[in-house]
Order: sequence, then C-alpha cells, then structure tokens
Amino acid sequence: MSIGVGIFLMVVGAVFAFAIRDTWDAVNLQVVGYILLLAGLAGILLSFYITNRRRRVETDAIDPAIEEEYRVVEEHHRDIKE
Repeated sequence: MSIGVGIFLMVVGAVFAFAIRDTWDAVNLQVVGYILLLAGLAGILLSFYITNRRRRVETDAIDPAIEEEYRVVEEHHRDIKE
C-alpha cells in the first residue's frame, strides 16, 4: 500500500465519519469511517517503514565490479615494481 492509497482511505474515512449523517440499518457509517481512517494511517506508517527498510543496505564491500577493478590495478602496479 502506498502513501497515496493511505491518504485516499483517510479522506474517505473522514467523509464517512464526519460528513455523512445518513443512517443505514445494517452498517454504522461512522464506525466504517473510523475504521477507514485507522486503515489509512496504518497504511501510511507501513509504507514509511518499508521504504526506509529498503534504503538501508548493510554491506561492508563496495560494488564488486569496482572492487575487481581495484584488484587489477593493484596487481598491475605490483608487476611493474618487481
């Protein structure tokens, strides 16, 4: 769920909770609105958590291609000096 979907759920939930005063025997629209507000908030928080977790890449090495290039250069310098 992205941030946009969370905001959409919160807006629809706010409309149901605060703007609609119609009654329906089977469903309480205010409760549905509060549930949608909470679902939207949870979606936004979850989206932030997942996005920040993806950005943190734990590695001790640099890019393997660059590391290999440094090895070749260092070995080439050793061959020249000897």
